Amino acid sequence: MKRTVRFWSSISVALVAVPLSGCHKSAENTAEARPAASVAVAVNAATAAPAAGEQYFPLQSYRVGPYAAGGTGFFGGFIDYMNLINLRDGGVNGVKLTWSECETEYVVERGVECYERLKKGLNGAPAAATNPLSVGIAYATLERSATDKIPLITINHGRTDSTDGRVFPYVFPLQLNPYSEVSAIINYIATREGGPEKLAHKKIVTLYHGSPYGKETQPVLDILAKKYSFEIKHIEVPHPGNEQQSQWLQIKQFHPDWVILRGWGVMNPVAIKTATKTGFPVDHIIGNIWSNSEEDVRPAGSAGKGYISITTHPSGTDFPVTAAIKKYVVDAGKGNLEDPKRFGSVYYNLGVINGILNIEAVRIAQGKFGKRPLSGEETRWGFEHLDIDDAKLKELGALGLLQPIKLSCADHEGGRRVRFQQWDGERWQLISDWVAADRDLLRPIIEASAAKYAQEKGITPRDCSAASEQ
Repeated sequence: MKRTVRFWSSISVALVAVPLSGCHKSAENTAEARPAASVAVAVNAATAAPAAGEQYFPLQSYRVGPYAAGGTGFFGGFIDYMNLINLRDGGVNGVKLTWSECETEYVVERGVECYERLKKGLNGAPAAATNPLSVGIAYATLERSATDKIPLITINHGRTDSTDGRVFPYVFPLQLNPYSEVSAIINYIATREGGPEKLAHKKIVTLYHGSPYGKETQPVLDILAKKYSFEIKHIEVPHPGNEQQSQWLQIKQFHPDWVILRGWGVMNPVAIKTATKTGFPVDHIIGNIWSNSEEDVRPAGSAGKGYISITTHPSGTDFPVTAAIKKYVVDAGKGNLEDPKRFGSVYYNLGVINGILNIEAVRIAQGKFGKRPLSGEETRWGFEHLDIDDAKLKELGALGLLQPIKLSCADHEGGRRVRFQQWDGERWQLISDWVAADRDLLRPIIEASAAKYAQEKGITPRDCSAASEQ
C-alpha cells in the first residue's frame, strides 16, 4: 500500500508518493479537506533538497477526530507564526524554519510512533523541540525526550512536577501547569464568594475528562479542599464525552455551588448543554484552559451564554503580530487554517504564542551557541533562559497577547497567571484582572513529587546554583 507524503514551500509544491506506515495525514499550509482515512507526514519547505542549514520542528499534530478543533487551531497558529518568521524575517538570524506534521488523532501510541519517526530531524535539519499538545503523548515520550536530549514543550498542560527543572531538564510546562491552573480557579471562586474563609462548607465538583490530563489535578484539589474546608467531588466523563446525562444527575444530587469543567473537545459543549437541561446555572461552571475556546461554546448554542472559563491570553486580532501574520501569511494565501473565520480564536492565538516561545528559545540559544541550526540540547538552554518582559513583548508585537514569562533552571513554568472570561453568546468578554496561583503552597508539593520521581528513576537532581547552569 502506498501512502502520500506532501512537501511544500512558499515557492513551489511537489507531491510525492512513497511507502509509509504509522504517521497519519496532516495538513498543507493551504486550506483543503483532510480525510481521516489517509495516512501521511506533511512536510514544510522544498525538502527534496537537503535542509542542513534549517531548524526543524517535528509536529505531532491532530486534525481529525473528536479533538480536531484544538489541534487544527493550535497547530494552525504555530505553523502560521513559523511561516511569518520565514517570509518576513528570512528565518531566525538567517536560519530558516522547517517542520513536518505526523497525525496522531490524539492517540498515545500514534504520538509515540510519530515522535520516534521525527526525532532525528529532517534532511539534515536538527529537531529543536517537540510540542505534542497532549498529556498522554507527553507522559509517554517524557523519558524518551530526556534520553534523546530534545525539549518537550507542554504549554498550559502536562505533568505538573516537570515544572521542577532540576529533575526534568528537558520538559517545559510553559505558562501554566495544571496545579497552578486549578489553584487560580479556586482563588477566583474565593473572590466570588467574598474571600477564602467563605469557601468553608461550599461544595465544588470537578467534572473531568477520563484521561491522564483529566485526572492530573485531583491531588491538589483534595489538598485545597482540606485547606479551605470545602467539599470536593470528582466525577469522570469517559472519552470522548458525548454522553453525560448520568454525570449531571450525580451533580444535581450533590447540589454543588460550583462546577470546574476539566474537559476537552466535544465533551465541553455537551457538558454545557446537559447542565442547562438539568437546571444547573452555567455561570457557576468554570471551564479550565482546555474548555475555554469558541469551539467549546458555539456548538452549545444559547445554553452557553454566561459560561465562564479561564484564559492565559485573549482571543482577537488586535495585535501587531497577528496583523503581520495576516499580511505576510494569510493574505499571501499561505495560511494554515482551513476555516479563515478561526483566525484570532483562542486555540489559534495559543498556537501563535507557542510559536513565539519556541522561536525565542532558539534565538536566545543562538546568542550562546552561534547563529546556526541548533541541537535539542542547545535549544533546551534557550528555553531555560527565556526572559520575555513587556519591552520584549512590544518588540515582538505580542504585548497584551502573551503575558511576561521568565524561566530558570529550577522553574520551567513561568507565568502562573490567568484571567477569567465569560461568553456573551457571540464572543468572550474578560471579567477579571489577573489571578495568580498560590506558588507558596504549590512549590513544595511539586518539589516533593519531582523528588519522588527522581528517586524512582535513579536521577540526581541538578544543582541550579552551579555556574554551568547560569
